[in-house]
Amino acid sequence: MMVYRSAILIVGVLVITGGTITLSSWQSPTSPQPETTQTPAQPATASVERASVPFNQAPIPDNEFGKIAEQGKMIFNNPSLYASQYVGNSLTCSNCHLDSGTKAGSAPLWAAYVSYPAYRSKNNHVNSFQERLQGCFRFSMNGKAPALGSPELVALESYAWWLAKGTAINPDEIGRGFTKLSKPAKPADYARGQIVYQERCAMCHAADGSGQTDNNGHVTFPALWGDKSFNWGAGMGSITNAAAFIRANMPYSQGNTLSIQQSWDVALYMDSHDRPQDPRFTGSVEETRQKYHNSASSMYGKVVNGSLLGSVSTPSGGRLNEKEAQ
Repeated sequence: MMVYRSAILIVGVLVITGGTITLSSWQSPTSPQPETTQTPAQPATASVERASVPFNQAPIPDNEFGKIAEQGKMIFNNPSLYASQYVGNSLTCSNCHLDSGTKAGSAPLWAAYVSYPAYRSKNNHVNSFQERLQGCFRFSMNGKAPALGSPELVALESYAWWLAKGTAINPDEIGRGFTKLSKPAKPADYARGQIVYQERCAMCHAADGSGQTDNNGHVTFPALWGDKSFNWGAGMGSITNAAAFIRANMPYSQGNTLSIQQSWDVALYMDSHDRPQDPRFTGSVEETRQKYHNSASSMYGKVVNGSLLGSVSTPSGGRLNEKEAQ
């Protein structure tokens, strides 16, 4: 799930009839009659109690630096408007990094800033903070990466620096990333996840996961899958990440009301639908999975309801491709 400005996003999926998917040790075998998921929510672990972790809450200063940092905040909350040349979908940074990137346990910007430079196995080298931001544009925004030192990256980094001001450099900063979630009592299950989605998510994100817009065409609840959502290379495509995010934050403003089991089930369900192609696509789904998605947490290259995920994905880039074709 993510949130557009103050909205929600629980990564969802097209409503597909049919049953269960097998995902390594997390998933159960096919169950013809999926059981109800209305179990009492399990109490949050201590690691979830991070909402009070402080960040720099002082107003952004009214000076030359402040203008750049304020521009970074605007890009963060509405990249389609303020960085449109790099964004291929309708999502925002604050869909996953809630409350303008300040909410602890929701991959807050301030905790990320003090964690870099850092080695990332995703690209096998030590990344600067700006390089990390490039990945967000390329994968989560289904767009293209701004050049290092570009005004957009400088603005975003300035906003992050301001939020992190006074926080010590620490790769293990409390509140960084998504709150860790324990494994479910039973393997995650597609059919149970579909029930959770229909009961708790579809009202905002639509039965087919396409999200909603207001009467003026502005996105109020972003797409969870499909061509308007993040592509296969995004971090929310990891069932582990999605389950942790959902458990702590979704439904929006009702975090920790889904049980651990429900969170894993609906995360599996939402990540079991097609979306734009991974920009690292080699031309072969099997080869791309082996090279970039060889994990039980990824559904890319798995067969779901008779369809090989990734085999019919539209090219990455979204609406940027349409602009180039004009």
